[in-house]
Amino acid sequence: MKHRILLPSALICCSVLVGCTDQGTDGAVGASPTASGSSSPTETPVPGAADTGTSTASPTTSLDAGTSSSSSAVPATSRRCHTSELRASVGANHPGAGQSNFAVVLTNGSRRTCSVRGFPGVAFVNRQGEEVTPDPERASGEEEPTVTLTPGASAWSAMTYANPAITGVTSVTPAALLITPPDETTSISVSWTGGEVSNTGKASVPQVSPFRAGDGA
Repeated sequence: MKHRILLPSALICCSVLVGCTDQGTDGAVGASPTASGSSSPTETPVPGAADTGTSTASPTTSLDAGTSSSSSAVPATSRRCHTSELRASVGANHPGAGQSNFAVVLTNGSRRTCSVRGFPGVAFVNRQGEEVTPDPERASGEEEPTVTLTPGASAWSAMTYANPAITGVTSVTPAALLITPPDETTSISVSWTGGEVSNTGKASVPQVSPFRAGDGA
């Protein structure tokens, strides 16, 4: 009789031990990784700088062998390009049908991959840094791709306007063009050699497009 009683007891103890072991395994919780933050470099505003006001969005362009290209994903190392990391330039005029057409170019001068998306802020200024023309308009209905720039790669925006001599509006010859990268508040000054620009809001107001890959040449 004692042997018949001890056997079920042993089985009960074993079941209890197994139940405790299973509960301990299922209840284990892994520690969540802590995200590390990054800071933007300090930038000094330039008088007359234009605020782009563009919206931020998740990058959708990837790197392709040192050139700008489109894709559905962006490397984790690609973050927004800051003004301090970029060089700015204005391409030669490609006139057509009474229009002046310039490429506003941003080139990645840093050692890391970064991205731009949206419109540039542009402002024509005199030698004192004061704006001398109305703010350019933004082209509507155009796609705003995220352009990923490897070191040395470029993105460009088309700036077009009617020749003031044709529209008959008053004009001014700016000393420089201030170019503000998307989502930045600090501008890069580029000497303006494109001639007269309208200084009224009636006609010949420049229009800019979203940035796209390349230098616009």
